[in-house]
Amino acid sequence: MDMKRSYYEDVRLFSSGVTVFWFVALMVFLFFYPFVFTNYYVYMANYIAINIIVVVGLNLLVGYTGQISLGHAGFYAIGAYATITLMTVAHFPFLAALVCAGLIAAVFGFLLGLPALRLEGPYLAIATLGFGLTITTVIGRIEMLGGRQGLHAPDLVIMGHHLTSDRQFYYLAVTITVLLVLLARNITKTKVGRAFIAIRDAHIAAETMGVNLVLYKTMAFALSAFYAGVAGGLYAFVLRFIEPELFNLFLSVFFLTMAVAGGLGSVMGPIAGAIVLSFLDLQLRNILSIPYIGDWLRDLSASYFSLTGVSNIQFVIFGSILIAIMLFEPLGLYGLWIRMKKYWKPWPF
Repeated sequence: MDMKRSYYEDVRLFSSGVTVFWFVALMVFLFFYPFVFTNYYVYMANYIAINIIVVVGLNLLVGYTGQISLGHAGFYAIGAYATITLMTVAHFPFLAALVCAGLIAAVFGFLLGLPALRLEGPYLAIATLGFGLTITTVIGRIEMLGGRQGLHAPDLVIMGHHLTSDRQFYYLAVTITVLLVLLARNITKTKVGRAFIAIRDAHIAAETMGVNLVLYKTMAFALSAFYAGVAGGLYAFVLRFIEPELFNLFLSVFFLTMAVAGGLGSVMGPIAGAIVLSFLDLQLRNILSIPYIGDWLRDLSASYFSLTGVSNIQFVIFGSILIAIMLFEPLGLYGLWIRMKKYWKPWPF
């Protein structure tokens, strides 16, 4: 048996030649993606990449540390508004503004993590929910941030190159996403990640063993908020316009749903959850244009309900998916992947 002899073997990027092969294959696919697919699917890839960043960060908090958050839309909003404001008011270059926006969100995450030292479960969920709602309300009342009218994103310039299309923005979003996913993957393998897991599994035992709960709980909130802040900064340039109503309660619930549906406590699970639910979200927004299903729903609503209520079908489907996963596969999509690997491992049977 090939046994590990040091913790540094845990943080190696590639554990075998097979891993190298699939990583290279993924990078090649991502590089040629914009040349193969149409503009709409490139926009979809940008949207999915940004959601992956948020959900991977949220997973560090919920999946690895065991602390719940319903306020990540607030960190997302802070990142979006801070990036645009730093570029337009302080004239920061984009990448510097994006990193600073992530750090500003991390500071708010650290401050929100302090009450988490005394709160757990539903009490912590309510506290974070209140934070998310408060942030959007406060932003809507600050004139410098555009108030309820919102802000337009400035021109996006990277090293003298203007990024004006979704295809050009794609390479920036995917590069940042890959780097942040690898960072999160390695954090979970280090002393910090092991402390997170110890707190999640038995925080009293972890404290007895010398794990500093104050440090690691607030660090988990700050790291998770940093990811959300960076994602928010990118999202502002996907839409080119932001307003407080975009960062509502549903967005926080949506992020948490993606993490849970993908599978908490793993890196690949939240990525799968973000891909599947982001794709469904975009498709269900235009559900009436789907052949056969759209016509059937239109007739059903016209006969028994209001036609305007059809747009809420996406919430019904998201809720149904979450209930089904909790009933049949609590580990989410990652759990399904593990089952498939175990099933095919002894092949040929």
